Amino acid sequence: MIKITESTSLYDHLEQMSALELLTKMNREDKKVALAVELLIPKIAILVEVIADKMMAGGRLFYIGAGTSGRLGVLDASECPPTFGVNKNRVIGVIAGGDVALRNAVEFSEDDAEQGWLDLEKHEINANDFVMGITASGTTPYVLHALKKCVANNVITACITSNICTPLAAVVSYPLEVNVGPEFVTGSSRMKSGTAQKMILNMISTAVMIKLGAIQGNSMIDMQLSNVKLMERGTKMVMEQTNLDYERANLLLRANGSVRSAIDSFLKK
Repeated sequence: MIKITESTSLYDHLEQMSALELLTKMNREDKKVALAVELLIPKIAILVEVIADKMMAGGRLFYIGAGTSGRLGVLDASECPPTFGVNKNRVIGVIAGGDVALRNAVEFSEDDAEQGWLDLEKHEINANDFVMGITASGTTPYVLHALKKCVANNVITACITSNICTPLAAVVSYPLEVNVGPEFVTGSSRMKSGTAQKMILNMISTAVMIKLGAIQGNSMIDMQLSNVKLMERGTKMVMEQTNLDYERANLLLRANGSVRSAIDSFLKK
């Protein structure tokens, strides 16, 4: 297998470039990411429908990865409760090395072929769930062997990789192989590959949550009201839906605890 993620950068002598030249060339490469992701939209759309069906039936969505890929999975999972009001146990991020790996590299954790499945088992993974493996290389043992065990246990799987025809893609039911080309710094998959992963995860989780009814119109009607900014946003949403003035809308929101509940309580009067 030819690893695009290990291909030599299209640029050389980076240390001799000015800051402006470095940033201009990085940006030139970053522009390729959205175009590469665009090619996968039909496959992503199918995946969204499958995940939404699983979650509507009570299943959970798991992301599993190592290093940058694992951190991006945990990030997307952790943003679902405040953004969409979904229970924190519905979208779960699993990273090689555990939570400590979110801030510090845990040596050789991605090479542990057994630990990925063990980490999923801690959550009592079952055939009602859906597991997404995230790895730029498509060969990371922690992820690859975890998804093999998922398949053996009738858990539906998908993956996001930046290489083509990887061992991981051959295992899962829904492979997403996004070819962003060589990294600006050779092998630094935290750059374009990581950006592509973040874009795809945003698309998947947002589209799934819309399918599950967490968005009304274009508003985050189920968002958690966890700070002043979100209380202000929520109050304006209530005002728009009820024609109440600011003070009454704010009181209604505080009394009901969420935008959806506030609007529902008003409409029932």
